[in-house]
Amino acid sequence: MKPTQEHLSYLLRLADNALILGQRNAEWCGHGPVLEEDIALSNISLDLIGQARLLYTHAAALEGELTGKAKTEDDYAYLRDEPAFRNWTLVELPHFGPTAGSSAADRDYAVTIVRNFLYSALMVELWQALTVSADAELAAIAAKSIKEAHYHLHHARDWLIRFGDGTAESHQRAQAALAYLVPYTNEIFASDEIEMAVADRGIAVTTESLKDAWQAVVNETLEQATLEAPAAGGFISTGKFGVHSEHMSYLLAEMQGLARLHPGATW
Repeated sequence: MKPTQEHLSYLLRLADNALILGQRNAEWCGHGPVLEEDIALSNISLDLIGQARLLYTHAAALEGELTGKAKTEDDYAYLRDEPAFRNWTLVELPHFGPTAGSSAADRDYAVTIVRNFLYSALMVELWQALTVSADAELAAIAAKSIKEAHYHLHHARDWLIRFGDGTAESHQRAQAALAYLVPYTNEIFASDEIEMAVADRGIAVTTESLKDAWQAVVNETLEQATLEAPAAGGFISTGKFGVHSEHMSYLLAEMQGLARLHPGATW
């Protein structure tokens, strides 16, 4: 299959989503509410970063064919500036809730769980669709990643039901996290030229085509959790076009700092 710029851009979007959410979840390492959750979030982070590595390696091969430039996964992760990242805004948001006063506020585990639930509920559907991609390498990555996504969904769904059907405070926090995060899903389901181009070639599907299946999982889970599905409204964030929230630059500074301070270093 002859590579195109849209094909490359789509792979990088998938990889950026996995990398940035993996980086966010890794922030719980050593800070988890209980030891088991500390380990669980660390493992989920490793899964996501592993997915990103596979996608970046595949993207590097495609970019080499397109431009003749040699790239590595580290180039994509550590040496691109903020506008070059095309992840959804949802995955870059910090763990504190909508009522926190600053980025130094205490992390809210309900925000973490709700985000992981919304993301993994979609990725189960998306990875499944990608297992029959016309891009054989992407199909192989999807076949591996869907197993991990099922575990991620199970973990987040279980905790969301516990929060919603738990104490008054846990219910309130989960409901507030939903109200905060659900509007950011509008960006995910807004199809664009990149998605339509790869869908036309059989490489992928539009996320819009997966929304009904995603919504069914969300609605069924929220019913069990005794939570209400908030209205998504009309807000559409723009991370996948390189226009990010104010939180992205801080995340990248922490993630990329060592590699940029010591370029080419190995250990």
